[in-house]
Amino acid sequence: MKDTRITLVGRHYATKSRKSVPVKTPGGRLVAQVLTKKTKGPRCSDCKTPLKGIKHLKTSAYRNLKKRDRTVSRAYGGKTCGSCIRSRIMRAFLLEEHKAVKKLMADKK
Repeated sequence: MKDTRITLVGRHYATKSRKSVPVKTPGGRLVAQVLTKKTKGPRCSDCKTPLKGIKHLKTSAYRNLKKRDRTVSRAYGGKTCGSCIRSRIMRAFLLEEHKAVKKLMADKK
């Protein structure tokens, strides 16, 4: 019969935020490894959808990551999603075009 006795490490209160999983050590002991909670992850500042390409970690854990894991190599990468940036660029371009056409029409008159 398999031995299922687990050696607890650290604090032992089994709360909602301190879930543990049994892990076998190289020495052959079963030790309780505490799991960290999953977060909702970074969200787009405009549409509030989760950002693609960025890990869902606790805020304090982002300090230890490389820059390439924290952001996306694009304007506003890591803050705003690509579709919102695309619509912003389109809006700015169309506004400039509208101004140019307006000026051209005024010069014709």
